[in-house]
Amino acid sequence: MQKGLKGVIAVETTIGHVDGEQGLLLYRGQPVETLTGTYSFEEVAFFLWYGHFPSPTEKETFTCALKQARSIPPYLQNVLQALPLETDQMSVVRTAISALGLPAYSFKPTIEEAITLTGIMPSIIAWWHRRQAGQPYLPARSDLDHVENYLYMLTGETHSHASVRALENYMILTMEHGMNASTFAARVTVSSESDLVSSITSALGTMKGPLHGGAPSGVIALLDEIAASDGDCTRVLTKKLQQGERLMGFGHRVYKTKDPRAQALKAQLLQTAGDDPWLDLALQTETTAIELLQAYKPGRSLYTNVEFYAAAIMKAIGLAPSLFTPTFSASRVVGWSAHVLEQAADNTIFRPDAAYVGSWPQA
Repeated sequence: MQKGLKGVIAVETTIGHVDGEQGLLLYRGQPVETLTGTYSFEEVAFFLWYGHFPSPTEKETFTCALKQARSIPPYLQNVLQALPLETDQMSVVRTAISALGLPAYSFKPTIEEAITLTGIMPSIIAWWHRRQAGQPYLPARSDLDHVENYLYMLTGETHSHASVRALENYMILTMEHGMNASTFAARVTVSSESDLVSSITSALGTMKGPLHGGAPSGVIALLDEIAASDGDCTRVLTKKLQQGERLMGFGHRVYKTKDPRAQALKAQLLQTAGDDPWLDLALQTETTAIELLQAYKPGRSLYTNVEFYAAAIMKAIGLAPSLFTPTFSASRVVGWSAHVLEQAADNTIFRPDAAYVGSWPQA
């Protein structure tokens, strides 16, 4: 028996594949690093849902539908307004998405429903972020694409092409990642012939846990500590390793070699090396950390994970750590819904057995 179902194959899927030994992540047969810099968020979402990239006409129609889904209906704004101001972002997103189920959502889920949830989630995140900051909600702008509009609704400003592209690439790279805990939760929920809203709510509740979608605040803390030490990576990192501390942003439970998502983000950052001191510090820290990890933990193959460069990018863009996991969720909702659609198309309810290890009645 494997606790946590580790190594147990529960489904067959054509959506994504993770090969931790080879450092490979596929979206419907395509290496994920070939998608960034080539396709937009909208195009990759379409690809995951429909199985092919959109034609120009399909892209226009799809993008329009995603834009129309951005508006938060008045009743949902009332729900958000009623929540205590100190409520954390992930709890707010989970509650708001659940409230979207008040209209008729039912089995079987549809791509149109997936578009609605994907379109509105960034608006919910931005609404709550601005409320906590004492700022008015900003309506979506129809002249901006999905990721650029998300940044605008958060900050009230339009951002540079480099900033938008960096965040868009991150959101493309985190749309899908095989049978992770939140994706499994979504598939289990819909397997009971429940609806898409309930399935995504289950996924959000799972993503909220620190063992799965915990914000990479530890990476920010590490880089801040190095910056406060005049950028002396070697001294700070060596001290941590000598004290037996983990270097945040290095190593991954699945990948036993380089994380392809981290490599794709790094390739983009190298194009802007020298333009942003924070990103330059991240690049320097990675080089030093990998050298030290090879010396202190030989044979462990500990490399940078996507969390490291995600933290560096979002810090450079100016996103607060409280937005990291919600932003992750705003991208992963595409993969979650793709899996829900796939499960519903050929459904069998999940009903695993349990090994009873309790006491028995005395004879």
